[in-house]
Amino acid sequence: MPRDGQPDADITVILPDLLQLTAAAVAPAQALFDAAKARVAAMVTVEGRVSAPALDDHQTAAHGLAWLATYVEALRQMQAWATRLQDQGKFGDVEQLILQIAFGEYLCQLSGGIQMNQAEILRPQDLGLAPEDLRVLSTPEVMVLTQSGNTQAARMRLVALMRERSAEITVGNTGLDDELDMIREQFRRYAVDRIEPHAHEWHLKDELIPMEVIEDLAEMGVFGLTIPEEHGGFGLSKASMCVVSEELSRGYIGVGSLGTRSEIAAELILAGGTDAQKAKWLPGLASGEILPTAVFTEPNTGSDLGSLRTRAVKDDKGDWILKGNKTWITHAARTHVMTVLARTIPGTTDYKGLSMFLAEKTPGDDANPFPDAGISGGEIEVLGYRGMKEYTVNFDDFAVKGENLLGGEEGQGFKQLMQTFESARIQTAARAIGVAQGALDEGMKYAEDRKQFGKSLVEFPRVASKLAMMAVEIMVARQLTYFSAWQKDHDRRCDLEAGMAKLLGARVAWACADNALQIHGGNGFALEYKISRILCDARILNIFEGAAEIQAQVIARRLLG
Repeated sequence: MPRDGQPDADITVILPDLLQLTAAAVAPAQALFDAAKARVAAMVTVEGRVSAPALDDHQTAAHGLAWLATYVEALRQMQAWATRLQDQGKFGDVEQLILQIAFGEYLCQLSGGIQMNQAEILRPQDLGLAPEDLRVLSTPEVMVLTQSGNTQAARMRLVALMRERSAEITVGNTGLDDELDMIREQFRRYAVDRIEPHAHEWHLKDELIPMEVIEDLAEMGVFGLTIPEEHGGFGLSKASMCVVSEELSRGYIGVGSLGTRSEIAAELILAGGTDAQKAKWLPGLASGEILPTAVFTEPNTGSDLGSLRTRAVKDDKGDWILKGNKTWITHAARTHVMTVLARTIPGTTDYKGLSMFLAEKTPGDDANPFPDAGISGGEIEVLGYRGMKEYTVNFDDFAVKGENLLGGEEGQGFKQLMQTFESARIQTAARAIGVAQGALDEGMKYAEDRKQFGKSLVEFPRVASKLAMMAVEIMVARQLTYFSAWQKDHDRRCDLEAGMAKLLGARVAWACADNALQIHGGNGFALEYKISRILCDARILNIFEGAAEIQAQVIARRLLG
């Protein structure tokens, strides 16, 4: 090994029989999860059922179980990815190193402590596991991977290959088909040409994304990507949505998130709307002529949507009058329709009294964001995620047509919203991957360009190790996300997988942004460098579409039945 830490070219760091090793390691990881699930279930089960108070009392264990399950599923999907590539003759050195490092690192964390975030490391004992429970990880295959999988030599070799192949769009073959690769290339080119040169200025000036960009995206089919063809869309897969969201968010999360509102609105209408509502709204959503915004969250409720207080009262004409306050409403000003969750059934205090509305409004601008009578609000200044802006929205006798009660039936709003969560979380996971990839791009470029002590930063092992782990974890999160999209595309329930993808993706995005900024040193703290924006953008991913703690709680409840 030379003194600079780079492995000699003729020394291989890839483990022999790698696919056999990793295949054999999945079962022990699953066995550890099974043991942990039994321990946690004993903590939270009262009279044969999972107890909500007990779940709260043992929150660290419950949430830890969600993270453990996410890691095990991530390893399973990485193995499936590698096997597919092997069968296609595409399992090259880069892919082998990614697989090897991923298994080496995650298996070590299963036994030593899972990094839920910077301050919280889940230890086996937090799950009620005893030392003898960990013996399931003492198989020869697991021992080889934990001892020799994620080494400095392996990480340095991966980065050396990344430097050789810098023209490639992604680090490693994603495993998607040729059509999706073509879509990726198209949107990557667009992001490089039309988004990346301007995104940092939009961020620093807190400007709305120009309408020209929205018009471009509409022409490229972004807003109708997954809407069925009979309703004016392209009828493509959720996997295609992932690829598009990834590459646009890699350029700027604000642009990558423009399609999210259309995705949510279309899902609501497709799943719960009347035929007339589908005919009225879906073609316009698909073409981008109608821009929607989701109006759910209220002050002091956060993730507790069942306790919403905004009311809708029917008048003598059969229309509805909205009263109440909403907050954290993205892209609220210049949109045409709001999907509003409000309480319509008097006397209710939970989710059963909520209904969903398609509330029409006039688009506004910075000078006059809400020109209609009965609606007002203002911008919430935020650290990042700025291109669409966040707003408070106040309803003071705001009128909604009677025909715009979603599905024409009261009390279905919460159920209708739940039907959108799978797609929304899959897309959020994809956006997180894009942000993480953007961080890797900036970190790699800076590490190659910046010279210290006579050589590029990338030649120092700890810098290279940061870059290698970014590439590895991006692929791990990506495969978990693609799997949840595949489940959705095949009409299989995937709230668990989508939640896991979002949970892991958000952590990976923040870790990548943080490490890329560290590589920049003091310059990373300067607003003029893009990485400062990416760090701010990455931070929101652990909060919206279900904060990490809420997401872990939901996963845990599903796991425990």
